Amino acid sequence: MLVKEYRICMPLTVEEYRVGQLYTISKHSHEESDKGEGVEVVRNEPHIDPVHGEGQFTEKRVHLSSKLPSWARAVVPRIFYITEKAWNYYPYTITEYTCSFLPKFSIHIETKYEDNCGDNENIFSIDKNNSEPEVCFLDIAYDDIPDRHYKSSEDLRCFASVKTGRGPLVEGWRETCKPIMCSYKLVCVKFEVWGLQSRVEQFVHKVIRDILLIGHRQAFAWVDEWCNMSLEDARKFEIQMQVATNQKLGYQETLPSCSTIYVNGRGAGI
Repeated sequence: MLVKEYRICMPLTVEEYRVGQLYTISKHSHEESDKGEGVEVVRNEPHIDPVHGEGQFTEKRVHLSSKLPSWARAVVPRIFYITEKAWNYYPYTITEYTCSFLPKFSIHIETKYEDNCGDNENIFSIDKNNSEPEVCFLDIAYDDIPDRHYKSSEDLRCFASVKTGRGPLVEGWRETCKPIMCSYKLVCVKFEVWGLQSRVEQFVHKVIRDILLIGHRQAFAWVDEWCNMSLEDARKFEIQMQVATNQKLGYQETLPSCSTIYVNGRGAGI
């Protein structure tokens, strides 16, 4: 089992990101999906937890056979998907990933959002008697992403928001930028197969790092598209994108209307 804590700062408030997260995940999933490959939404419904209260539960199937490296494609079925289950009690979420034909593989992610620059040193209340996970700060403006995902319009070293007046992000922006928030993510990757464990767990963390960087970069790069949205607007957009994405993938099932699947503005997400 390989555990890391990622901290990703954003030039937003936690309340602003509540809308931006819904918008970004929905738009990104739709853009990245093609027929037979992408993110299929299976369930999206209210959920009540005795500790965290009212929230939202989503279940998705991530179809990505062609996106695997060659060594992984050699040992998996030609067509497969990973199941994502997410419980969103914003600003706290839990996300789990499993794969039916790999019962010893799983990813567990706890996320907390706070209005600070990532300086909460024990936000997950980890027992000091246990080994502390490696802490990885991700810089959405200056950390490298795979070349295939680079877009000049999403280069935050150059991007300036017309509607909010924020950006470009200069070096050291996390210490000077206002407002500032941080996504804290405790990520546990487990693949208990002798001979492959270390390689797979390291690979999965590399993929997760890239996904987190790209997703958070886009959330700010697209801020002018969503900053004037209300939560209700973001919910409607999410439903429209979920239906359109499922149809794009070749799944014609429709989801319930947005009025029936949301509780107090909480939608599920990464």
